[in-house]
Amino acid sequence: MKSKGYFGLLAAIMVVCLGFLTFVIIRQGLSWYFIVAEVLIVGVLVMLFVLYRKVVKPIEIIGGGMDLLREQDFSSRLGYVGQKDADRIVDIFNKMMEQLKDERLHVREQNHFLDLLVKSSPMGVIIMDFDEKISVINPSASEMFALDDSALIGRRFIQLSQMETGEHQLIAAIAEINKGESVSVRTNDGNIFKCTRAYFLDRGFSHTFYLIEKMTQEVLRAEKKAYGQVIRMISHEVNNSMAGISSSLDTVNEMMDGLLRESSVDHAADIGDIRELLSISSDRCISLSNFITAFANVVKIPDPQLEKLSINDFITGRIRFFESVCSSKKIVLSTHLSDGLPKVNIDPVLMEQVVVNIVKNAAESIDDNGTITIETALGAGKVTMTVIDNGTGISSEVSEKLFTPFFSTKVNGQGIGLTVIRDILLKHGFQFSLSTAADGLTRFTILFSTDSVPYVR
Repeated sequence: MKSKGYFGLLAAIMVVCLGFLTFVIIRQGLSWYFIVAEVLIVGVLVMLFVLYRKVVKPIEIIGGGMDLLREQDFSSRLGYVGQKDADRIVDIFNKMMEQLKDERLHVREQNHFLDLLVKSSPMGVIIMDFDEKISVINPSASEMFALDDSALIGRRFIQLSQMETGEHQLIAAIAEINKGESVSVRTNDGNIFKCTRAYFLDRGFSHTFYLIEKMTQEVLRAEKKAYGQVIRMISHEVNNSMAGISSSLDTVNEMMDGLLRESSVDHAADIGDIRELLSISSDRCISLSNFITAFANVVKIPDPQLEKLSINDFITGRIRFFESVCSSKKIVLSTHLSDGLPKVNIDPVLMEQVVVNIVKNAAESIDDNGTITIETALGAGKVTMTVIDNGTGISSEVSEKLFTPFFSTKVNGQGIGLTVIRDILLKHGFQFSLSTAADGLTRFTILFSTDSVPYVR
């Protein structure tokens, strides 16, 4: 029973006693000791009332405040009881409740701000639970993985890495990162990501989280600046040297012509051999100059001059040219073009270089009598073109280095083709990917977004 109940019971007993004494006095007449007893009882009732106001009521109010705290109702306040000490306690309690309310509001605002910050961040943010399963993932990370949140929440990265997804390279790389490490990942669509695994302490427990930053543009700018300076320096020195050497060789060749006319038959054969060596040296100078020029052209890719064209008309108008690339190896080039495709904005000259390089690379990966197919389709509001070949395919080791400048698996390859393709497509603002699927076919896919924004370096 609460204090209020005890006081009520005691007051009831006093009232009964007071009533009994009053009855006795009325029946038997006045008696001074009965009157004294009544006065004492009335005094006790007055004292009970005073004690209730000064002790029980403040305790009840404070108890109600404890209930408010238990229910986390920080908006309610306690009323003053008119008793100095109790009102001081009530005042302190109300100030504490006001402070708790402000603190709770601040925490909520801070959490809301952090939620908005994580959701709007261009950097991918993934927070794991205590079982290393994904508990929070922001839209940027979902977009990088090309998966819905429903396919990611509640799963471990080791499970996701075994899925056949468009970004399984990125997921597989993240699954192997140790705590506190940062790694750079190149995917088969030419993108570069910086992935960091870190942790924070929450209530004494370690929470793992991942940060994924898309660094494609920054890395490409740095790469192009670096190899552009090297190429320009080498091109300048080599071309200047080759010009002098070629001029000297031409002069010597002309002198050999004069000697050949003046010499006897016995020396004609020797002079002919010398002229042949001079011709070979001159051809090698021209080849070396063309070799350097090819590297220099990588740096000089112009900005696209966009035209609204039908991708099907673009392919059919150049199919003979594409077939000539395959004719030497008896490769069959076929097309499967979907009807009713919307027009796309492309630079036909630059896009021709792209398709020629793709078909050339496919043809070089195929033995004689292989097949290359060019397909077009429409999906999710984007026109796609896919070049499919049944060549040797791309291994996982090579896949990690695709679109790296000057990387090539060919014996005499320069590693320029894919770099040119990547730069032209990025300048158009198109997405692309190159990979070998489980069926053994290699596919180079380009997504022509009808409203794509060209990428400017």
